[in-house]
Amino acid sequence: MKYLSQTALRAGAVGVAILAANAAFSQEKSVTIGLTSDPSHLYPLAGEELSSNIMYYHLYDPLVKRSGDLSFGPGLAESWENVDDVTWRFKLREGVTFHNGNAFTAADVVYTVNKARESIRPGLVANIAEITAIDDLTVEFKTPKPYAVLPNDLAELLILDEEYTSATGDEQMDLKPMGTGPYMLGEWVKEEKLTLKAFDAYWAGAAKIKNVTFRPITNPATRTAALLTGEVDVIQDLAVRDVDRVKRDDLFNVITRPSLLNVVLAMDMRENSPTIEGLNPMTDQRVRQAIAQAVDVQAINKIVMNGLATPSDQFVPASHNGYVDSLSFRDMYPLDVEKAKALMAEAGFADGFTMTLDATNNRYVNDAQIAQALASMLAKIGVTLELNIMPKSNFWGYIRVPTENSSFIMSGWDVPAGDAGSMYGALFYTRDVKDGYGQVNRGSYSNPEMDALIDKADATPSIDERDGYLQDATKILMADIPMIPVHYEQDIYAARKGVTLEPRVDKFLWAYDMDAE
Repeated sequence: MKYLSQTALRAGAVGVAILAANAAFSQEKSVTIGLTSDPSHLYPLAGEELSSNIMYYHLYDPLVKRSGDLSFGPGLAESWENVDDVTWRFKLREGVTFHNGNAFTAADVVYTVNKARESIRPGLVANIAEITAIDDLTVEFKTPKPYAVLPNDLAELLILDEEYTSATGDEQMDLKPMGTGPYMLGEWVKEEKLTLKAFDAYWAGAAKIKNVTFRPITNPATRTAALLTGEVDVIQDLAVRDVDRVKRDDLFNVITRPSLLNVVLAMDMRENSPTIEGLNPMTDQRVRQAIAQAVDVQAINKIVMNGLATPSDQFVPASHNGYVDSLSFRDMYPLDVEKAKALMAEAGFADGFTMTLDATNNRYVNDAQIAQALASMLAKIGVTLELNIMPKSNFWGYIRVPTENSSFIMSGWDVPAGDAGSMYGALFYTRDVKDGYGQVNRGSYSNPEMDALIDKADATPSIDERDGYLQDATKILMADIPMIPVHYEQDIYAARKGVTLEPRVDKFLWAYDMDAE
């Protein structure tokens, strides 16, 4: 009988261990997801747009968790209560760690709030006057006035590791994120792929999908092809023209749900607008109404969107605080080119004018085609649109307040908090008057009555009173027309059979909720 040497035995044991490890790894569930674009950031205080937001919520957690149906519940905070009209006390979850092993404490919450104040996103904490760490697991917020929806706001504030973030620095946080979320960053090759690994010590339980790869595929046809050839398992924003084709293939599922994302047109209200010669015609409400009545939203839906959109009648959907029953933008300003021409003439612009429309070509469904359709529609009333269409990676910086380049902007806005207040405070509050308000008021709209209603809404502990103030604000916006609502997108996903995907109302593709065979 021959005997193996101890060295050979050890080598064989190592080989078996490696094979076992490889087998275990190969059995781990993985998905590859095709997104419409690469995230702009991985540091949650560096900016806000959908692809970045999707990554933020994989890597980080808020105190208050927003579920896929927009309901709110415990996140990093187990519970909260009103101590008095302006004081909220949050009890934090015990035993939570960041990906680097650091313990999550109240000091991290205080640090995050103070960092947000100094960031380009101060609106996240605009209604927090003071924050105090009572002990390691208790934090107390004071609001300037009674504020009924602070927990909703805190669902947007993602908590940073104070020690790590301070040492790493803001500029490096995009490349080296550190949160408490269900996933950790694996690798980010910009404009090629971003990989995530499940954080097995996640406080809510480890994710079923252990390895996630996000691939930015900006071209809709290429995205569909990547799905059909097996390069990706799931795609976001299946092209409307490909829906029927993919539905006919038994290997894939098409999943749709109404979106919260409202495509809107913001009009510059300054007397001197960057792309308009002479006096800005849009300072006159009649011109704004003329533009509204020249936009054929039904034609956009039928021809450009293949029927897969819902023309929007207000700035938020009917489920939200601030929505006014029986009030419709489409009824107030129906398509009427002749009426629009008459309004232009009445305002002194019968010969029309020229301006630039800034729009994206990879952010919203068929966004470039919508811009082209708008140019044709407004030409009928003498408004010449020169199209400035760009990738979203350039767009957000280009239109950033104080919007020195823009006169007319096509963008989108959604309100996952179920309350119009955050949108109205950000988009329509007079700029540079109140910290954290008007920070994305790209049209320079200003109405003291509007500001006062937002202030009142943000100063009442009563949800019903808040809803009433916001409804009054909606009525003012509908009359003033600083912005034109166009349509709500339909969220359209496609996935290979065997992948379980339940679309969220806020359009966040969250791998933690997914499963795969």
